[in-house]
Amino acid sequence: MRYSPWSRGLEDCYKRHANSPALDPNTLIALLHSIGSGVASDGQPWPERHQMPGRRIALADTDCSLAGLRVVLEILLAAQRARENGELEQYVGPRVMEGLIMAGIGLAAHASTRLHPEG
Repeated sequence: MRYSPWSRGLEDCYKRHANSPALDPNTLIALLHSIGSGVASDGQPWPERHQMPGRRIALADTDCSLAGLRVVLEILLAAQRARENGELEQYVGPRVMEGLIMAGIGLAAHASTRLHPEG
């Protein structure tokens, strides 16, 4: 896979800071660490402590996917309403509409997959 210079730099930065504590929890690297450790869409670990750690990560992933799906569907609905009721220049076009639908399908598939127990 070919990486852009920006993504390669981000990956290098992530590796350098993998084991060091982040001072500000809102830095990009700190947020990437929290996402990788299985936080829900609100940025917090999954609240049910009786679940196994792997299951808590799967539930947090599902929560994030469903939050993303809602945003994609809201954008899709707004784009559809703009197409129907707005000026021509407000329509995002069929490729964007298809992309939003495909993003929704992908997020729904990911959420569904993560809900099923592994093993």
